[in-house]
Order: sequence, then C-alpha cells, then structure tokens
Amino acid sequence: MKDFIGIGVIGAGFARTTQIPGFKNCEGARGVVIASAHREHAVEVAREFDIPHVADDWRGVIERDDVDLVSIVTPVVTHHEITLAALNAGKHVLCEKPMAMNAEEAREMMELAREKKVLALIDHELRFLPGRQKVAELIRRGDVGELWHARCLFRSGQRADPNRPWNWWSDVKQGGGALGAIGSHIVDAFRWLLNKEVSEVFGQLSTHVPKRKDQSGTVREVTTDDEANLLLRFDGDSSGLTGNASLSMVQAGASAHVVEIFGSEGAVKVDGNGYVWSAKRGDTEWTSIEIDRGHLAHGMAEGGWSRGFTAFSKKIVDALREGRTTVEGAATFEDGYRTQRVLDAARRSNEKGCWEVIRNSSEN
Repeated sequence: MKDFIGIGVIGAGFARTTQIPGFKNCEGARGVVIASAHREHAVEVAREFDIPHVADDWRGVIERDDVDLVSIVTPVVTHHEITLAALNAGKHVLCEKPMAMNAEEAREMMELAREKKVLALIDHELRFLPGRQKVAELIRRGDVGELWHARCLFRSGQRADPNRPWNWWSDVKQGGGALGAIGSHIVDAFRWLLNKEVSEVFGQLSTHVPKRKDQSGTVREVTTDDEANLLLRFDGDSSGLTGNASLSMVQAGASAHVVEIFGSEGAVKVDGNGYVWSAKRGDTEWTSIEIDRGHLAHGMAEGGWSRGFTAFSKKIVDALREGRTTVEGAATFEDGYRTQRVLDAARRSNEKGCWEVIRNSSEN
C-alpha cells in the first residue's frame, strides 16, 4: 500500500470549499500543489490549507512527479484539454461535472482514460451521500416494485439578483448554465438509481436574467440558461418508465432539492441533505426512514454535496493507495459521457421544440 497519494488541484473556487477539505480529511492524502486562473487566489488557498506549492498554470500541476491524482475543478470549457493532458502524463483524474462541452469531447476523454488504464472519475459525489445510497438500496431490493416514474425538483435563488456579476457561468461558450451544473447531477442520479439509460428527452431552457455587468462594469448578455425543465423516457422498460426534472437558479422562497422515485408498490424520496422517506401503495403520508447521515469533513459547510464528497474522497484515496483504478459505485468517464449525451440532446430539443431520441448501445 502506498503511504501517501499526492493531490494536485486545478481551480480555487469550489475546490476551496469542497475538494480540498475533503482530501485533507483523508488518511494518506497529501495536498501537493494548486493552480488557478488567478494566481493570487491559488496563493491564498495554498496558505489556508498548507499546500506547499503553487503552480503558475494547470500545466505546472500535471508536470509534477509527486502528483498522483489531478482534481480538475475549473470552468467546463477547460475540462477536455486539461483532462487529456493529465491522462497522457499518466495521472489519475477526478473531473468536475459536467464532463465536457459536448459528447464528442467526452468520448475522447473516455477513450483515452480506457487506453491509459488509470482511475478516471466524474465528481458526482451525491452518489456517496448515505441517503442516496439508502434510496438505491430500497429500489434494488424491490421496495418500490416496478419502476414507473422519477421526478426531481431543484430550486435555488442564487442567481436571481441581476446585480450578481457576469462570469463564465453566464457564458455558453465556457460551458455555464443550470442544465450543465445541476442537470448533470439529476441525469446521473436517475441513471444510477434506476439503472436505466435515457432514451428520449424534451428540454425547455430559459434565461430570466438576460444581462449582467462584468467585473469592469460592462453590461454583457447572458447566453446560458438559469432554468431548465426536462421530460424523459427510459430504455428497456415495458412499463414506460418516465421522468421529469424542474431546476432553477432564480426562484425565490426556500431552496429545494428532492428526488422522488415512484413504482407499483410505493415510492421513496431523498432531499438535498440526505433525509429519506418512503410510502407504500395506498399510503397518504410519507414515512421518515432513519439513516446515518455520514461524516462531514472539517471546514466544510453543511449540505449534501459536502457530506457526499467527504465519503467519496476517502474512497478515491483508499483505492489509489491500494493500487486500484476503480471505486465501486462511482461515476466513471463512461457515465459522464452517457450523461453528456442526454444534456446535448436536451439542448437540441430546446432548439427544435420537439422530443430528441438518444440511441443507446454498447457502441455509443
């Protein structure tokens, strides 16, 4: 077993609140180097978390011999180039979601990861939230019965304020928008929980705050969606398994993140904090299910993503220390590619105003 796994982090935003505290909590993990588009941010984060080295750019992270795992926590437009470079350097990779700008990029990343035979995962940390895992267990053992419908509601007001500055999240050319940021999590959750591929999608994307000022005070057009609504159909189910997702980053009121699965024998649901409920056929009320919510790494804010990544990061480090290139239950690059195909289809559907078919096979 390796004594330590050297971690190189690219990005100083979400990484600061989640990835770095998560890995710092892991026995046998060592933060080696960090890079950011703004070097001063990387210096600040390195000082905060005792990371000994700051690279001038992402290439400086990948080039280091003492980096085993590269954690890519950057705008989507950069994922493809950085990932390919890291894989070609023989590094293991954890890539933020959504995986890429489109399925073509995602396929290239997936195929190179297969060739290099390294650990290559997408950061769908909610798979490791104990509440999500409980729901998966209940579905797999048949408590819900024949699967009929999956539904997700995600509501946040984070981007409702028109005075929030324009940044990469507002730019479709950089991969911003609600569909990629949140829709990727929802599609992955449905694929994982239901063990089904999406076969058709109808997507409706909206932009409710059309202009924002950038850091210089210049008013710029917002070219990304801040709300997305999806209707879904799934492969290989005679019951006509369907799904829908409603997600918004601009809705007032209490935030919400709820996934519900309905079937012939009942239903289960889990919220964003990992609390779980179930109902039997004929019940008129949900019944709470007691669960262990899992550990929260020091320095993380309370929430499902934090608790999920606390568990996920430990699984990654343990696998690499033991010489394994897989983590049971984690989202692989193939999962990322499959999810990316659904996101691409949703965008095409929005443009055309009709259902978009996704042909799924082992060759795609």
